[in-house]
Amino acid sequence: MLVADFDFELPPECIALRPAVPRDAARLLEVHGDRLGDFTMRDLPGRLRAGDVLVINDTRVIPAQLHGTRGAARIGVTLHKREADDMWWSFVKNARRLNIGDRVDFGAGLGGDVIARGDDGAILWRFSAIDLPAAMLAAGQMPLPPYIASKRPTDAQDAADYQTLHAARDGAVAAPTAGLHFTPQLWAALAAAGVAREVVTLHVGAGTFLPVKVDDTDDHRMHAEWGSIDAATAARLNAARAAGGRVIAVGTTSLRLLESAVDAAGVIQPFSGDTAIFITPGYRFGAIDGLITNFHLPKSTLFMLVSALMGLETMQAAYAHAIAGGYRFYSYGDGSLLLP
Repeated sequence: MLVADFDFELPPECIALRPAVPRDAARLLEVHGDRLGDFTMRDLPGRLRAGDVLVINDTRVIPAQLHGTRGAARIGVTLHKREADDMWWSFVKNARRLNIGDRVDFGAGLGGDVIARGDDGAILWRFSAIDLPAAMLAAGQMPLPPYIASKRPTDAQDAADYQTLHAARDGAVAAPTAGLHFTPQLWAALAAAGVAREVVTLHVGAGTFLPVKVDDTDDHRMHAEWGSIDAATAARLNAARAAGGRVIAVGTTSLRLLESAVDAAGVIQPFSGDTAIFITPGYRFGAIDGLITNFHLPKSTLFMLVSALMGLETMQAAYAHAIAGGYRFYSYGDGSLLLP
């Protein structure tokens, strides 16, 4: 399909620069088939059924933006994918000024050596410090998406706002933002309604921010991200579906991991490794029955994904409704419940 098919006009004032307070006060657009309904996240327990399972991503965002110097050159680095405790692929500003073997000082006692270049222009670093985790924490900044960072500086509030309640495993460089809407009170109400919760991990990479630079979706290649689903979780998810419950992914990250783990018979298998799954219209979903997600960028791989789930015309109508109704878009924005 043409990437241009997934374009739409979004007024700049629709982009949320801060999350709703409290988090579960965010609005929720339900898209059930081709029917639309306006709710809030607090209404979610009443929009689901007893026996349904919500699958959350427990990845934790690390301070993945680094600013360093090499001589007079200033080097901006956004970590992308961890290869080892001290090795990361990254996207780099002024990358042409760097050669393999160059060393950059990132402050706080953290240094980085360029050890390889990828075909996509990414750079592989080996970092070093007396206490590497502490130095990376001290030197790094929270990696807010460009559509927020270009409008205001990152501040101390973002350190809390840009982590989900479920964040437990360090490794993401972008938040699984559908999870930002959940509070202990909302989970208690979901449990009382008979809705279960399961946990998976997908360490979101910086590739999620990159624009699609080709004209045809067949020519786009996703960056790989690491994820895992353990055997016990997979077994419970399969049992829930067999009993008539629906598996509903909280976020496109959980969805892409589940769809990477499902086999041809529709059975979710344990999974541990990289996935670069790219979902566009025509894809046959095997693992999930619904999705909770935020509103995504025009011509993005994530808008392609929700269009694959619900149909392009349905999602175009839903987004037009959201824009007209004042819904807030993107990472700190409102949510949607998509039920094919």
